[in-house]
This record gives sequence, C-alpha cells and structure tokens, in this order.
Amino acid sequence: MSQKQNGSGRRVLTYPAVHPCESISTTTLLNSLINLAHFISSSKTESFTTNNRNARESVRQIRILHIFLSELRNSHPDLPDSLVLGLSELHLTFQKLQHLLQDCSRKDARLWMLMNSERVANQFRVLTRSISTALEVLLVPLETIELSLEVMEYVELILKQTRKTPYEVEPNDKETMNDVLSVLSQFEYEVVPNKSVLKRVLDYLGIVTWGECNREVKFFETEIAFESTNEKRKVWFLSSLMSFMSYCRCVVFDVVEGNEATTPTRQFSNRETISELLSSVNSDDFRCPISLEFMVDPVTLSTGHTYDRSSIMKWFKAGKKMQTCPKTGQKLVDSELVPNLLLKRLIQQYCLENGIPVPAESVSGRRSRDVAAAAEVRSLVAERAMRMVASYVVERVEVGTEEETNRAVYEIRVLSKTSGFNRACLVESGVIPRLLRLLKNVSIQENAIAALLNLSKCPKSRGVIGECGGVGLVVDVMKKGVNSSVRQHGAGVLFYLASIEECRRSIGENPEAIPGLIELIKEGNDRGKKNALVAIFGLLLHHENHCRVVAAGIVQVLVNLLKCCDREDLVTDSLSILATLAEKHDGTVAILRGGALNLNLIVEILHSDSSTSKAGKEYCVSLLLALCLNGGADAVALLAKSPSLMESLYSLLSEGTSRASRKASTLIRVLHDFYESRPSGSMSPILPQERSVHAWWTPQRVSVDAVK
Repeated sequence: MSQKQNGSGRRVLTYPAVHPCESISTTTLLNSLINLAHFISSSKTESFTTNNRNARESVRQIRILHIFLSELRNSHPDLPDSLVLGLSELHLTFQKLQHLLQDCSRKDARLWMLMNSERVANQFRVLTRSISTALEVLLVPLETIELSLEVMEYVELILKQTRKTPYEVEPNDKETMNDVLSVLSQFEYEVVPNKSVLKRVLDYLGIVTWGECNREVKFFETEIAFESTNEKRKVWFLSSLMSFMSYCRCVVFDVVEGNEATTPTRQFSNRETISELLSSVNSDDFRCPISLEFMVDPVTLSTGHTYDRSSIMKWFKAGKKMQTCPKTGQKLVDSELVPNLLLKRLIQQYCLENGIPVPAESVSGRRSRDVAAAAEVRSLVAERAMRMVASYVVERVEVGTEEETNRAVYEIRVLSKTSGFNRACLVESGVIPRLLRLLKNVSIQENAIAALLNLSKCPKSRGVIGECGGVGLVVDVMKKGVNSSVRQHGAGVLFYLASIEECRRSIGENPEAIPGLIELIKEGNDRGKKNALVAIFGLLLHHENHCRVVAAGIVQVLVNLLKCCDREDLVTDSLSILATLAEKHDGTVAILRGGALNLNLIVEILHSDSSTSKAGKEYCVSLLLALCLNGGADAVALLAKSPSLMESLYSLLSEGTSRASRKASTLIRVLHDFYESRPSGSMSPILPQERSVHAWWTPQRVSVDAVK
C-alpha cells in the first residue's frame, strides 16, 4: 500500500474526509471516485501484517466496484444529477477506507494496529455498511437509465457481500495480542519474559531488524507526545507498548544493521537536518510577544498569533474590557487557546541543540505540562520494563565481548536520549563508572561519550561522574578525542558538569580543560564551538576560573569569532562570556586592550538587526556598561565617539527586554554625564587624574550588579 500520505500529518486511526460539494457535476464526481477506487485496488495485500483478511476482503470489494464504476462511465457518458447523492456518499467512504488501509500497511505502527485489531475490524465493518447504504441509494436513479445486465449484477453482488461479510478479529491476531499482554504482565511482576515469545511476536509483525523495531519505538514516542494531555489510560497503554518494543530492541536483536552502532550519526540524520533548519531560524520567533521569554506552552488565538499560555492567561485576567489580541488589539471572536504542538517541539529542539535550559511552565513554579505528562506516562509496566532493560544493557557492558559491549553502549546512547526517566534508571543501574572506563577504548569512545552526554542531563549523574574521577577523563576526550564529534560531546559533558560547584573547581584546576575548550572554539565546527562556549560560561560561575579564562586568551578568540560569525546563538554566547568577564577588572583590561576596534565591534553588533537576538543585545549593553564602570573615562571616551550608539540605546528603552532597558538607561546617563563634564566642543585627551569614571560621574555609584 502506498505510504504517500503518512507524512502529511494525519495520525493513525483517524479518517479525515472531505464531502464533495453540492454543485459538483456527476461526471467529475464519478471520475474522482474511479481514481480513488483504482488507488485502493492497487494495494499490495501482502503488506497488511495485521487485520489481513479484513483488509484483503475490502480491497477485493473495491476492485469489483471499480469495474462497476468504469462500466457506468463508459456506457453512459451523460449521467443524471440524481446520482450525485449516492456517489458522494460512496466518495466519502472511499476516502476513509483509503486511510484505514494505509494504516494497516504502515511500517512503523504494526504493534499499535495489532493491539487495536478489534477497533480496526469494527471500522472495516462500518465502512462496508456505508458502501452498502450508498449503493442502495444509487439503485433508485439507476433504474431510470438503461444499464447492461452485467453492470446490475455487479451492484447486486457487492450488496450481497457487504451485508454478509462478518469482519471479525482474526484468530492469529488474537493469539499474538495475548502474547503481548502476557509479556506486559510479566514486566509488571518483574519476570523476565521468554525470548522466544518476543521473537514470535516480532516475526508475526514482520519486524526482523533493529531499525524496524526502533521505528516502532519512535512511533509510540510521537503518539505519547500527542496524547500527553488527554486520556490517561491511553497514554499508559502507549507507554507500556513502547516499553515492550524498547525491551525487544535491546534483547532480541544482536546486530544493529548498517553498522549504526559504530557510526551512530546515521541514526540521527533526520535530527541533524532539523538542527540545520533551526540554525537559520531567528530565536526571537520562539519568544512570547508578551513576556519576551522562550515559550514553554505556546498557544494560538483565533487571530493566528501565538503566545505562551501563562502570559496570555494573565493578559485575559487583567483585561477589564472584551478580550483582545495583544499584538493587533483585535477583539477575539472566542478565547479558545489552541496548543501549537509543532512550535513547542521546535522550541524544545532549539533549546536542546543550543544548550539552553528549558524554562519551567510558569513563574509561579508549576511543573510544565511535559513533566506532568511524563509522570503519567510512567505506568508500572513501563517503569519496571525500563529497569529490566537498564540491568540488561549494563550486564552486557560488563561481561560482553567488545562487539557486544559497543552494541550495548549504543543502546544506552539511544535510551538515554529518549527521556529523563530512562536516564534516571540507567544512572541507578550503575552504568556511569563503566562508561567512564570505556572512554579509553578508541572503538567504543564515540558511543560512550555520547551516552555520557545524554546521561549528564540527569542532575544525579553529574555528581556520580565527579565522584568517580570522571572530570579528567572527559577533559582528555574533549582535548584528544578520536574525531570532532567525540571532542564536541566531551565539551557538552563539561557544560553539564559545570552546574556543580565542585566540578567547576576541578575542571578549572585541570591544566588542559580551559585551553582545550578555547581551542575547540577556534577550530571546532559550529556544534563544537557552541558546546565549548556554554561550558566556559558555566565555568565562570567559579570565581577562580575567571582569571584562568582571561589568561588563556579567550578575549581575542571571542573577538575573532564575533567578526566572522553570523550564527545568532554563537554571537549571543560569545557576548555573554565577554559581559561576564567585563564585570571584573582583569577582564575589562583584557577587552580594552583592543581599544576602539573591540568597542566599535560591540557597538556594531548592538546596532545590527539581522544577526543579534534580544538576548544578544542585552549582553551587548551589559558589556558596554561594565566596561564604562570598570574601565574609567578612557572607555567612556571611546564609546562617546560612536555615532550610532545613542540611537541603539534609545531603541532598547522601548524594544529591548526589561533588563536591557534598565542597563541602556544607566549607560545613557553615564554618557550624558561624560558629555556634560567636558568643555563644549572639546574632545581633548583625558588627563591622568581624569581617568577614573568616578572623577566626573558621581550622581550615584551604579554597579553592574545593581542593574542586572
């Protein structure tokens, strides 16, 4: 069966159909109906892994109808309009049947279709009865025109068959369903299922490779995401079936086809395509127009504009008049909030790819809907199955051959990418010390460090890595890894470790860590640069690392990056580091060594609208303000010569974030006081005694911390 529509966004077991318009001509409708019948008739019956008999019977009936409809068109080119009603009902039913047959032949939802066999059989029954009803409606107008006896026999044959065909769940489907339910029951009681039973189920479904099994798991992940806020029992069942397939993927298949275990980037090629797409997106589009923060739960109003749910709800509650759209001021027809799931997933992916922590659901501290949904997803079956999977892969890592170990580590990599619960189970199973030891094995190193990167998203894992002496091993991989992917993964792990004070100190004390990260910023690909930048930013939270980063020459590296980089996220991260360094005297001195060139570059970025996000502009003004406060009159004098600075600062007062606006206001006052302190029209050299900013600017001692 053709899979053309599987990627259209239609979910499995949904049947969107469009009723033909009332004004459609009989000839046009009949031609469209014949095309639909031809499409359904061309279905390959061997592609139906479940509900096979029902699907084949439906296809056979449509083939007979195709002959009847073709004969009708050929024998009577000018058909009466009285046929439109019956043909329209037939057209509507054919559309739904086409969707159902596509679902029965899908290659990534076989288990779900099996477990819904009763529902599917009933749908076949309903659609067949609809065909019968439509044909009965057609009989009356057909009697008014002359048709061959053969054509009428076709109609009678179909009517007879549609009335008598039982459409029941097939015995083999029932037996396999019982096998699946038996395994789920064993998971619940922590009993290891018989591998032969798992194999029997997979063979019946036609799942013979690791990749096919993995596609089933991905399907369930997608369905759970769609259903996370709906019926709890359905989500529970979906999660249980996903755990079944995850267990099979780990236990049944000894080989990951296509050498994916050693070249895992193939497995994530689609994700990398999404990442490339996101790299060209302006992150401001992911921010709520009201709060200017990344949206956690984006919802769309009837006007078509999207806001974060918590922000628009506050807007509605604060409004005393009829509810309006904040951006347009247009009165809303209704206050329905439609979840924008696609945008939500794009934002989550963007945050994941760029090392941005996903914020909580709202400032009031409520858990996000995703977190709440995840708690519901963890049915008892899914929890215990995942723990059994974790124990199994850890055992394979410990006692398996090198090939088996690499295969198990790759499975850990895949599992740990899926959910926080999977990561927690793997950490509890004791996998981290074993992965750290494998970092020295060149053939397994890439999968091991990628798995550690995924696991380090779990807060508990970071402490375990530190306690096991993993900091030095990760730094070594980041510095000397077998390829660029390994090195960038190592930098990513250091970023997560930098969230712990003890690890920040240990990383800073390692003589190769900070120079290695700076080297990655200079020579790495965009992902490597990103990971290294956020790692350094995290390390700066430990005060002793501040001078180490400056001494390692980070300032010039970042300036060079800003000169040639057009990626918004890299520009923002570089500015955030420079702004943090400028808060201390040695950082300010290092930045000001570049003189007007460095300051003009920052002002130019602040003035740019194309490559600088709102967050980037905020870091720009923070950096400039810190340089003025810590660098004295020399820095202010250099800034005062910039013709575009004031325009940019005044623009931030109305268009920037609240923090950027406050800092811009302070910097404007600094510059105004400087202008007033100089003789009219004079920009003469500043005398040594005037070099302190406080010598001429004393209305209030504003520090960088005071305007954060």
